Amino acid sequence: MILGIDTSTTVASVALVEGGKVVCEESASDLGPNGSRAPAARANHAEIVLPLVDKLLSRASRALADVSAIAVTIGPGSFTGLRIGLSTAKGLTYGVDVPVVGIPTLLALAARVDDHKGLICPLLDARKREVYAALFRRRDDKIERISDDVVATPDRVVESVRAAAGGAACLFFFFGDGARVYKNVIEEALGDRALFTSGDSYPSTASAAARLGEQKILSGEREAAGSLAPVYLRPSEAELKRRSLPGFL
Repeated sequence: MILGIDTSTTVASVALVEGGKVVCEESASDLGPNGSRAPAARANHAEIVLPLVDKLLSRASRALADVSAIAVTIGPGSFTGLRIGLSTAKGLTYGVDVPVVGIPTLLALAARVDDHKGLICPLLDARKREVYAALFRRRDDKIERISDDVVATPDRVVESVRAAAGGAACLFFFFGDGARVYKNVIEEALGDRALFTSGDSYPSTASAAARLGEQKILSGEREAAGSLAPVYLRPSEAELKRRSLPGFL
């Protein structure tokens, strides 16, 4: 029984997976009713993730002691969200003494897509007119990584996808409040070779993370909880400001 946790995106989610199948999942968005970002939205993940876990276990008629391992998304994504997810996973791991594994967020997003064979490019809004992106290919039931995770402008991502895809279609998985703008950019560049999904019809990111985590655990992979760290891809605003101070090397 694997507990999956994702707080790296605008929708926090938790899930239980056993034998590759989703037992139960819970999600909670931090966006307002019109799709806009709620005030202090990222901080809300800290308030809701443990209640989500409690609700999940209650719905599944399970206890935390029934969990065999924990899988948590490690980024890229919201800096605050990533820290919340990792601290929650580590706290639970120490409490019940089970293994924990880190799952790249973009890999988990791509693994959610179970009805498209071919190229998949998950996109997360990174703000500053950039996106977090990576390219994957689904073959049968397996997800293959084609590129590293990057933070770049949508134009650069499209050019990379165009080069890798040739004449093939690519499914773009949007996640974030800038998706509509980026969709237009991609449609103009790739036309009908660009397919789109918001992910609403797929299992949660936590479910995908739990399934991937189960595979890692079964293959013998273990990670020390203390060594797990978030993947940011770029410095935080605080770090950039610190670097701009006089005398900083």
